[in-house]
Amino acid sequence: MKRKVAVFIVLVLALSFAGCRSRTDKSEGTVIMSISNFNLLPIQVSATTGPFDIPSVTISSVAKDPTGTTSSLQTIELRSQEVTYTRRDTGTRVPPPLVLATFGNIPVGGQTTIINFHFLTSDQLLNPPILDLFRNGVDSETGSAVIVLDVHIRVFGRTLAGDDIVSQTASFTIEVTQ
Repeated sequence: MKRKVAVFIVLVLALSFAGCRSRTDKSEGTVIMSISNFNLLPIQVSATTGPFDIPSVTISSVAKDPTGTTSSLQTIELRSQEVTYTRRDTGTRVPPPLVLATFGNIPVGGQTTIINFHFLTSDQLLNPPILDLFRNGVDSETGSAVIVLDVHIRVFGRTLAGDDIVSQTASFTIEVTQ
């Protein structure tokens, strides 16, 4: 019986220590992709114009084990970028997610810059709640002339070795007006 209790305690301790490196343990492979720089983020956009983009976004590749051996098989091939939205105001309706194909390579320890990173396109502008703001001057759900959105971006890729890699989520807030 004492042996079972000891094994149980060791198992619980091992599982508790396993969660300490959440970012490196969640991603597959031997590298981490990080959105490391935004350039000229907009604060306010108009529902009557668009599409909208960030002039440049820098994405870095970092080895999970900086003291380990690296190789060209850790190079990340970019696949897609995803933008999702949450409401910061009292509304619940959000624009549909934006998923765009992208391409480029990031060597381990290197970086790349995506120029004109789209975060609102016609698909988002021509759907509620932004469409309501464009047509009526107010969000039909809240009655407000301003929609406050948190914009969340992620980038997806795969190493040459075949490991799927996802960046952390980077977020910023915008106000959409008519």
